[in-house]
Amino acid sequence: MRIEVTAEAFPLARTFTISRGSRTEARVLTVTVAREGVTGRGECVPYSRYGETMEGVAEAIRAVRADVTRARLPELLPAGAARNALDCALWDWEAKRAGRRVWELAGLPPPGPEVTAYTLSLDTPEAMRAQAAENAGRPLLKVKLGGEGDMARLEAVRAGAPKARIVVDANEGWSAEEYAALAPALVRLGVAMVEQPLPAGRDEALGEMARPLPVCADESCHDRASLPALAGRYDMVNVKLDKTGGLTEALALRDAARSAGYGVMVGCMVGTSLAMAPAVLVAQGAAVVDLDGPLLLAQDRPHGLRYDERGVHPATPELWG
Repeated sequence: MRIEVTAEAFPLARTFTISRGSRTEARVLTVTVAREGVTGRGECVPYSRYGETMEGVAEAIRAVRADVTRARLPELLPAGAARNALDCALWDWEAKRAGRRVWELAGLPPPGPEVTAYTLSLDTPEAMRAQAAENAGRPLLKVKLGGEGDMARLEAVRAGAPKARIVVDANEGWSAEEYAALAPALVRLGVAMVEQPLPAGRDEALGEMARPLPVCADESCHDRASLPALAGRYDMVNVKLDKTGGLTEALALRDAARSAGYGVMVGCMVGTSLAMAPAVLVAQGAAVVDLDGPLLLAQDRPHGLRYDERGVHPATPELWG
């Protein structure tokens, strides 16, 4: 198996800000695997929050032996961006070699479109109201919060999009006291779910306070090994392929979470359609889908995913799988 990894940058349509900082481009690693005249591709987004860098992840991918298989990947790489890109590239290679779709090889039913959230970047209340008004016709908005003035921001978003379903993402930006004070207002404004209000590793207070609306684990949930620690603290888990280490573990985490009684959200880093394509398979039937990465880009890859009033559609074979 020939393995190649390339760093690429895709400019964003507008600056994207969360509680940890801002970016103006999506920096991704594209992995290509080739053997027997067949090529497969995958994409990952190294994330500094988890100690990952573009250079470190690329080095880890290049160090993988040429006889690698999907089954052996968990022995070679931990859950994370490097394993994700390789796992998805190998799925793509297997599907193209077999002349079948990935969902068929995985024993999944035929996928369909899923309504996805559209993310509003953290900004001033006035700017967030403008973002909300611009996207008020979308069925689901995800609002980035996690700083001083969050109540004013959320009030502004609701004013800009009075009919939209809203979920909020604090990106670990609140203390237990701040979240307890904000929760009643979230309910009053019709927020359907709050994502990762407290920092991972310091979220035990969630098990000791009322949860008037569903709380979703993001940074606190990476793969199936994360689930036991979430009991009594969270109602949902956010499955992201860059955390799980690829489609293989993402499907397993989704099924294990549902069996344990958690609602499932399927999310993404800011990447291209190549990163979203395998996640669309995981997102089938999820309570919340957040696969809007390509909508945030100034320009996507060729053969990008189709987005319309029905949501994000499964990939064509020209893109992936």
